[in-house]
Amino acid sequence: MEAGPAAITFPLRQRVLRPHESIYQLALPGDEKPDACHLAARTARGEVVGTATVRREPPHWDPNTMCGWRLRGMATSDHLRGRGIGARVLDAVLAHVASHGGGLLWCNARVPARTFYERAGFVTLGEPWIDPDIGPHAAMWRRVESLVDG
Repeated sequence: MEAGPAAITFPLRQRVLRPHESIYQLALPGDEKPDACHLAARTARGEVVGTATVRREPPHWDPNTMCGWRLRGMATSDHLRGRGIGARVLDAVLAHVASHGGGLLWCNARVPARTFYERAGFVTLGEPWIDPDIGPHAAMWRRVESLVDG
């Protein structure tokens, strides 16, 4: 697993999640924050086949939460799904959050991916909705214990 600049996630995210957007539209506010983490799983040949981004951000249902982390841009190459790549990327996200004090990890998950997140301990909050550009989503969350003393 490789952590790096947000741009390492862009080509796969565009191909899998947002083909209607240009590479330049994939940058998000907060990508540059010092505790944001942009992850890429690569093949032995260097091809990025899994991605995720996580940054401190309170959930939309509780904007006063001080320990919120938002997971975004979780993607796995279509031809490699079901091989544990997404689980390894998510494990790296969980490790990053835990090593930075833990807290509430949340995402707006695509409805077809809900089972994946449920297997990782996420629960759904509220009813799914339709994002006009990218389809049905559901808010999901889980707690992550801190690995930091204090």
